[in-house]
Amino acid sequence: MKHSLEELRSGKLLGLKELKIEEGLESFPEELFTLCDSLELLDLSGNKLKDLPDLSRFKNLKIAFFSQNRFTKVPDAFKECKNLFMLGFKANLIEEFEEDILPLSISWLILTDNRLVRLPESIGKLTKMKKFPIAGNRLTSLPDSMKNLKNLELIRLSANSLTEIPHWIKELPKLAWFAFSGNPCSVSKESSLEVVAYKDLEMDKLLGEGASGKIYRAHSSYFNSVVAVKLFKGAVTSDGYTKDEMNACISAGEHPNLIKVLARLEHKDLGLVLEFIKPSYINLGNPPNFETCSRDTFTQDLSLEVGDVLKVAQAVASAAGHLHSKGLMHGDLYAHNILVDSTYNTYLGDFGAASFYDVDDKSYEKLEVLAFGNLLEDMLCLVNVTKGLEYQRLVSLKECCQEEIVSLRPLFKEMLF
Repeated sequence: MKHSLEELRSGKLLGLKELKIEEGLESFPEELFTLCDSLELLDLSGNKLKDLPDLSRFKNLKIAFFSQNRFTKVPDAFKECKNLFMLGFKANLIEEFEEDILPLSISWLILTDNRLVRLPESIGKLTKMKKFPIAGNRLTSLPDSMKNLKNLELIRLSANSLTEIPHWIKELPKLAWFAFSGNPCSVSKESSLEVVAYKDLEMDKLLGEGASGKIYRAHSSYFNSVVAVKLFKGAVTSDGYTKDEMNACISAGEHPNLIKVLARLEHKDLGLVLEFIKPSYINLGNPPNFETCSRDTFTQDLSLEVGDVLKVAQAVASAAGHLHSKGLMHGDLYAHNILVDSTYNTYLGDFGAASFYDVDDKSYEKLEVLAFGNLLEDMLCLVNVTKGLEYQRLVSLKECCQEEIVSLRPLFKEMLF
């Protein structure tokens, strides 16, 4: 829900816990300090802000968004906001990030699509950090202090200028979702595919929308069948470059648990023609929310049988193993990127965070194995009957996949169900 500056000035919003104002603001409204005792979520995205006053009086502030403004540096306004755990400055003009300006309570920091060349050494003090999307910047290296981020579960480094991936990043005990495509150090692959003209498609209804684009149902005269068409939104998303996602989709090849790519689309925007998946398939889970941070959410009425968990797990492990045999890391192995039908036939989708790597370096696969272990844990929490040999085998596999010493985790092909 949006609020207005007029409402704020009138005093109608006193005691409010969550506030969003988007009115082309060029300065921080002083009237916001009347909410300093109550405000927990502040969203001033989509304005023209360049700086902020000291916000230390906002003792209860937990979440703050300043996306799509005009900041050129990360403001030093938050250090005394001891309850702040989520801070977002996506799509600004940020070039500077000074030392020791953020509270140690931060667990989710969003700096996607800015102009940062370096990160401060003090970033390593944010040891509660779980989630760090910083794709679409100009980083050439990462500070060694980041090896102290033992709680980091997700990092998006795609579309930067990194010349190497530090060895320590592949040893972080909780890192499960990792994206690094579109850097000088990342392997790039181009795959050929036939091209279909946009005029040969009869576009139908919108099926869904994600970070990188929209998916439509369409009829193709070229294939003489119903197909799905994905139109990509722009050059950079929260996960990286859309061209890298396209190449990953194409390079993944055919597998019974992956959605088949039929053709590239000849169109002013990037696009793919995909196999049409029946409407009976739905997302197994929903994306994380503010409370869960990096873990998926599920509908309240969802319950699974052990056999359902086993079927999904086998399908996903098979698909992921197939990808890693090609040196391709999915990067976003989550229930919300898995499609299932009523009998739990399964597809793994969404290659927005996928990255190519040297197939001989198995540490990348073992990072993804942790994501698979987390998925197993989430599904097992939805099982009512927690007895039996099959259930115990899945629990044991989950524990192996979640081993904190990365090198001790199994590869996908080594998993025993």
